Amino acid sequence: MYRFFEQLSSRIVAPFMGESSRNSKVWPCRCGQSLFFRNSQCLACSAVLGYQPEESRITSLSPGTQNGTWTLDADPGAGLFRRCANLDTPAACNWLLPDSVDNALCVACSLNRTIPDLSDPDNPERWRKVEIAKRRLVAQLITLGLQVIPKSVDEDAGLAFDFIGVDLEGNAPMTGHANGLITLDIKEADDAHREQVRAAMHEPYRTLLGHFRHEVGHYYWDRLIANGPWLDAFRNLFGDERASYAEALDRHYRQGAPLDWTQRYVSAYATMHPWEDWAETWAHYLHMMDAVDTALGFGMSAREMDFDYQPFPASTLYEPEHPGGEAFLSFVNAWIELAGMLNELSRSMGQPDFYPFVLPAAAIAKLHFIHLVIQQAGGRADEVLQAQ
Repeated sequence: MYRFFEQLSSRIVAPFMGESSRNSKVWPCRCGQSLFFRNSQCLACSAVLGYQPEESRITSLSPGTQNGTWTLDADPGAGLFRRCANLDTPAACNWLLPDSVDNALCVACSLNRTIPDLSDPDNPERWRKVEIAKRRLVAQLITLGLQVIPKSVDEDAGLAFDFIGVDLEGNAPMTGHANGLITLDIKEADDAHREQVRAAMHEPYRTLLGHFRHEVGHYYWDRLIANGPWLDAFRNLFGDERASYAEALDRHYRQGAPLDWTQRYVSAYATMHPWEDWAETWAHYLHMMDAVDTALGFGMSAREMDFDYQPFPASTLYEPEHPGGEAFLSFVNAWIELAGMLNELSRSMGQPDFYPFVLPAAAIAKLHFIHLVIQQAGGRADEVLQAQ
């Protein structure tokens, strides 16, 4: 393991273009073919593949000593593993679990409390899309060192997912979070439906992964902020969450966001209530971390571009004098440049902006606060896996 932001800032300053990438998002098969997060079989040599969440890597597999077990080509001495029981379902899960684990479901699939009704001919494909997004979420949480505990293990503190459709009375479910249970309307997996809702809600961005990152932010607020040492600092930065949520929700949908919201928040919805400001900012933090990490893994950079962006100064951070502040600031400024480049790439294809947001200085302090909370909780927000 090595320090993520030390490596990140050094590559940004270098700049990192032309240097060997750490390949945190691409791994080699035993035949040399590049492997990616979603792969379950090598397209070049047909090797069986699996994702090992503990090490955040895809590896080709070799048959183990017992039926249904496998060893890792990347680490043959790591022991025996089994492939998730959801591999051969529409979920098409490519994750691994240790042979010693009794549950035949991997850590990501074990979070499911309710899966879609697969007798509906549309639901198998919907479930596949949902699980792809959820696995990316869970992989990132594990990489950050955050605890991912199924409700089946700890009902009070655990996390679970319900992927459901309309009930017997024809009522659509409400996507949201309550006491560790994240509910998703399975129709969100339909691109046309999701785009219709996005337009009706005047949202610039709406994806399955975005839903999950937002809702899991509520879950970790309960785990990391509520009744803990960060609560007073949260209230000073985000506002007092004891304000009536129902009244805030009603006001938001009657009046909309304040006219000056772009100067203080990551999105219009973040203005609704401190809980939503936290969840929206949390989601953006995960978006930024994953996208920059992916870009660095492939050697992408916008440092050679002539962008007229003024970098954020240290004074915008939650703790300007924090020892890791400079590296975090490098990360944020690299994200601004990368997003600008990717927005132009999207426009060149006639697509909407890759990142249709503008981050104000006030949001940088909130992002830094979230980073410090995650680092304290998981101890790995400043780290990524060792380069392959």
